[in-house]
Amino acid sequence: MIIAGLTPRQVFVIITIVVAALALIAGVVGHWVLRSRLEAEDTPSLTVRDFVLPLQTLTVFVLAFVLVTASSSNGKADQAARDEAGVVDHLYEVAEYAPAAQRRRLQGDVVCYARAVRAHEWPAMADGHGAKQPNVWSTDLRTGLKQMQDSAVFGMLVSSDRDRSDARQTRIAESTPAIPSAVYWLMLAALAFLIVTLALCLPRKNTGLVTAGLVVLTALLTSVLLVIRDVERPFSGVITIPATAMAAVEADISEDFAAAYGPDRLPCTGDGAPKDTAA
Repeated sequence: MIIAGLTPRQVFVIITIVVAALALIAGVVGHWVLRSRLEAEDTPSLTVRDFVLPLQTLTVFVLAFVLVTASSSNGKADQAARDEAGVVDHLYEVAEYAPAAQRRRLQGDVVCYARAVRAHEWPAMADGHGAKQPNVWSTDLRTGLKQMQDSAVFGMLVSSDRDRSDARQTRIAESTPAIPSAVYWLMLAALAFLIVTLALCLPRKNTGLVTAGLVVLTALLTSVLLVIRDVERPFSGVITIPATAMAAVEADISEDFAAAYGPDRLPCTGDGAPKDTAA
């Protein structure tokens, strides 16, 4: 039965916390009630060491699960960037078959879009959002398409533009962290608690080698946590997805445009910004 005024998620959270708290209270109270009997039977009690193995297992499992999730998001972002570059190249080639009145405009828009994505949107994605500069050229491209609805290549151009838009939206969406900050801080707390627990279990004698092992383990787990933080932000940090595919396509179609219409005929600058006056 859903408690009035609460969502199913809130009810689930409350029930989970209550059950866990009641289990803990029941266990502690039961221990104190049965303490004398347990001591009489010489039943072994729990020590810090008894918590180490399950804590290690839980920490490693959570780290592995989150790392797989972050890697999957990074892979989707990389694939979307490659797909978008391929669609942009195809869009430029299909525009070659557009009527002469719209051909140069469409191809110019495609080249400028590629430049704007490389120069403006890629840096913006480091902060988890897109840029407005590419919108100028995608909007102008659609305006040009409306003027050639009776053309034989209209359907192909519209389909390619839709694929470009889908790939771009996926790329921008994957630029945001795939793992909520709360999960990251929870993992950090679990890691810290695990290290403290292991340190409490260090032997009293000949601790040098074991301590060195604990230091190495701490460094490895910390590195995994930092890698997760970096991988889930595919367009910033050390492990980043460069604009290599889009830059290569941009250079190729810019060269083709210059060969077809002459140099300096593009309606944009080298970074995809509109020129003050059209060429």
